[in-house]
Amino acid sequence: MGRLHRVIDSDPPLDDTELAAAAVRAGAEVVRTLYGQRLTRIDKGGGDFATTADVEAERAILGVLRSARPDDAVLGEEGGRQGAAGAARQWLVDPLCGTLNYAAGTMAVAVNVALRDGVAAVADPFSGEVFLTDGETARVRYDGADAPLVPTSATRLVDVNLDPPFPGAPGFRAVELLAHPRFVEGFRPRVMSTTLALTWVAAGKRAAYVTDGGDLSASVHFAAGIALCRAAGCVVTGVDGGPVGRGGRGLVAAADAETHGLLMSMIRGRP
Repeated sequence: MGRLHRVIDSDPPLDDTELAAAAVRAGAEVVRTLYGQRLTRIDKGGGDFATTADVEAERAILGVLRSARPDDAVLGEEGGRQGAAGAARQWLVDPLCGTLNYAAGTMAVAVNVALRDGVAAVADPFSGEVFLTDGETARVRYDGADAPLVPTSATRLVDVNLDPPFPGAPGFRAVELLAHPRFVEGFRPRVMSTTLALTWVAAGKRAAYVTDGGDLSASVHFAAGIALCRAAGCVVTGVDGGPVGRGGRGLVAAADAETHGLLMSMIRGRP
């Protein structure tokens, strides 16, 4: 953390995109270091829980953000809302998306940080990749080098989130999408319960990602991944085909318009 603080305090200061990248790297370092250790679980009710890694990673992320932008507000998955209620800028922080995976010894997790204007970063703690966007372009950083994110549906792999609750039922059930004859003809399903899957759509590793839910645009879990997909040129809507935001529900992020159209036709039940 000391090294990160020295970078942030340097002249000139980091812009918002690089600050988001520094913040997710700080969180990812904690997640990576604590992986495989016996961790305390904090019960959240309804079968949900956090671990020591979630809490410590969020603390590391907030330390980076506060040192550079002390007047900004933060909405954290573990710490809730912090900072001035009327702050013009708010960071959305999910320090460990995929806690159940992580606690079970599975490395499919993400560290998400987004500023509510399109700037965002997502870290994969175990691959070492950092996905980042300034709201207009999207790229991946690995081993000090940046490359543009280029979505493609060539893999035909579609990740579907089957983690409850399912607020769209009975109108929308992801399981029914997986059983659709046209889905299995054109795509290959994968089940993913972390928003790392959104970075894979933006990077061309997946053709699409589908999840149920309400307004996900301001969700600490989804905001960073949505921003990356949009900046990369993906088609991003709710499961109803409407904009992601207030009044919308769920999420369909597809590499291209054709893939999005095919999935929407199945979700809507058209033959």
